[in-house]
Amino acid sequence: MGKRGPRPEPTALRIVKGNPGKRPLPKHEPCPAVRLPPAPSWLTPEAKAEWKRTGEMLLRVGVMTETDTTALLLYCETWSRWKDAQDQLVKFGPIVKQGKNGYLAQSPYLQIANKAAEQLTKLLVEFGMTPSSRTRVSSVKPAESEDPVEKWLKEGGRNGPTSR
Repeated sequence: MGKRGPRPEPTALRIVKGNPGKRPLPKHEPCPAVRLPPAPSWLTPEAKAEWKRTGEMLLRVGVMTETDTTALLLYCETWSRWKDAQDQLVKFGPIVKQGKNGYLAQSPYLQIANKAAEQLTKLLVEFGMTPSSRTRVSSVKPAESEDPVEKWLKEGGRNGPTSR
């Protein structure tokens, strides 16, 4: 059974709002690196193109982190499935003749496209890629990875173990 109640608000958003519930903020919340890993080699060509397009966009707005790889993989493969089904619908139409009597029936590609669109919508919301969901997603700033030696030199070599 899943967790009950509304999803927790990101800590950064609670801080911006002034922590209205006055509940303690998590002390050890994970801070994943903001980066886009290379696309896996086994992705379909359409999914790889979507990985590059969407991944770079999510990285620019500060939503993509290294822990979001699986969600992006699912999004890209679902996009590829939707695009393929959509191409077949354009080619053959939503109604096809079936059997030797030529009865009209709904194209199986219509069901595939509709199911993929449903899954895409859920994934779009997770990444804040719809107008209403954008207000519920906060971006992550890249972690500062300043070299300790550079920092020491900027401070003029003071307050270090070798300064006297």
